[in-house]
Amino acid sequence: MAGELLTFIFLLAAMTERFAQITYEALAPEVRPLADDILKVSSAALGGPYNALLRSPDMARRAFDFLDYLRFRTSVNLRLNEFAILIQARISNAQYEWWAHERIARKAGLSDAVMRDLQQCRRPATMQADERLVYDYCVQLSLNHRVPDALWQEALTTFGEQAVVDLTVLSGTYVMVSMLLNATQVGIPGGGEEPLQVMDPLEIRQRLLV
Repeated sequence: MAGELLTFIFLLAAMTERFAQITYEALAPEVRPLADDILKVSSAALGGPYNALLRSPDMARRAFDFLDYLRFRTSVNLRLNEFAILIQARISNAQYEWWAHERIARKAGLSDAVMRDLQQCRRPATMQADERLVYDYCVQLSLNHRVPDALWQEALTTFGEQAVVDLTVLSGTYVMVSMLLNATQVGIPGGGEEPLQVMDPLEIRQRLLV
């Protein structure tokens, strides 16, 4: 088991990006308005997930509009929204996703203590009550693919129906984003240090489901 884990970590650490960085000039004229919209909100220009998404422009437009709602127009509090995204990043070993959203989460009011615990794959010890609820909901849904009745009712009572639906869809969408980033092996801009220790999925499950 230890040997398999070391092999898993070595293979992930050795990954290089699979797509060359797309340039604005290389885009078809009809795709450039989408690129302009991306550049208004992206922390890495046309990099990150957009470098892959732009290979499928029609899908990229729909994904961008969907993410625009989930990021900026959702009924979920921004601090909690960003916390949910970081949870998915940690579960998926999604380095770019963590790098991109940690600073946004901090600006939205998520504490460094909570982020450090999660980054180290521990249940955060100092969560506020609403953060604890988001953590339990997202971790149960992502790792067990179910939400216990009591937890569902607590989320519904605390956040309301729309926010619970928005939070659920956000979590699922960032599973997709994590998959896209990991499949295309997106690195940290400028060759920066990866923020997450790469862990075996079973170990992540054991650590977070406590």
